[in-house]
Amino acid sequence: MSASTAAAATRSSNGLLPAILPSTSATTSTLSQQLQQKTPFGRSNGASEHDGSHSSSQDGSSGRSSFTAARQATTLTSTSVALTGNNSAESSASALQSVQKRFAGLQFSWVHFLAGGTGGMAGALVTSPLDVVKTRLQSSMYQSAKNVSGAPVPRIGIYSVLGHIKDTCLLLGHIYSKEGPRALYKGIGPNLLGVIPARAINFATYGNGKKFYTDLNHGRETPLVHLSAAVTAGIVTATATNPIWLIKTRMQLQVEGVRQYKNSFDCVTQIVGKEGIRGLYRGLSASYLGVAEGTIQWVIYEQLKKSLAERRKANASITAGVGGTSTSFVVGGKDIEEWIDYLGAAGAAKFIASAITYPHEVLRTRMRQMPVGNEPQKYTGLKQTFQLVLREEGVAALYGGLTAHMMRVVPNAAIMFFCYEAIMHRFG
Repeated sequence: MSASTAAAATRSSNGLLPAILPSTSATTSTLSQQLQQKTPFGRSNGASEHDGSHSSSQDGSSGRSSFTAARQATTLTSTSVALTGNNSAESSASALQSVQKRFAGLQFSWVHFLAGGTGGMAGALVTSPLDVVKTRLQSSMYQSAKNVSGAPVPRIGIYSVLGHIKDTCLLLGHIYSKEGPRALYKGIGPNLLGVIPARAINFATYGNGKKFYTDLNHGRETPLVHLSAAVTAGIVTATATNPIWLIKTRMQLQVEGVRQYKNSFDCVTQIVGKEGIRGLYRGLSASYLGVAEGTIQWVIYEQLKKSLAERRKANASITAGVGGTSTSFVVGGKDIEEWIDYLGAAGAAKFIASAITYPHEVLRTRMRQMPVGNEPQKYTGLKQTFQLVLREEGVAALYGGLTAHMMRVVPNAAIMFFCYEAIMHRFG
């Protein structure tokens, strides 16, 4: 009798638990009291009294079943509370991820910094001789070098372009023969010290700025986002690296027998001693004017890259539609056609941007060049330099060294963006 009663009590108690389980806020003591008010047969204690011979056995069974039910209720309640806690933790994690996603643009990526610096270094090493020629042709001290062939350079049509190319090649040969091969790499030290941080800062500021402005634009990457990121990158880069470019310019303008500076450190010391700290920032206003070049370059590059990607996608769809397959050779995660598009976009963007904004390069070089002998500084400000060059030399002087510049910057941009895109694909 006692065994059957205990079994019935257990079944009855289990029957009560489903009703108790949904109330996860009930305490264990309250659940125990509710169970103890029930008999093994689901009736009140007052209505379940029997004769004295069976009362003790029933009371014992009822107590054991109440205890068992209370313990099970406690376990279930603890489990429910744990589940509630887990749900709360998951909600908090989800909220944190949402915040992180919302402000993802504020997280600085050092991959852009590394990729930009590496690309800038590679491009500078390859194109350094043309950089020396370009700098000299921009300077008033080397205007006579335009006619090293002994004949005036034609100024009309295709003959002008060919004449400038010839002039650039002749000047390269002149420097090599008169000053030695090392002269073609004059200023390479400060040039690399300028190019590496400048490109690293520019690419890092642009890449991270693009993420930031895209985030502000509700996740939409538009030409306005590219424009804003490019302007920000240009201003930051010009301000941070102007002293380095000034030293590079001064070193490149030296010739054998007229060496004013022993090395880059001596150049810095003399500039600060004679011209003050402000002397290191000569040409900064022209550099800010040159922000337009970087802005135009980035915007055109992004748009060309997007258009070319859409064209490749359309061609791939057509190929797939006729049952063809693509077997292009893949390098650095991209096939040859894609790399050609990237390099073409980089070179074209740089060519267009440089052609539009080149005069600022000449003005900046004039403002940075050293005074001749004991004469005072000839070029003192952006407006004054512009007016003086126009008055003394004409409009053509604002495009001095353009051919050498284009011959340098177009392959330089292609090399630089190749390295940048390859590193971003591998580590970004």
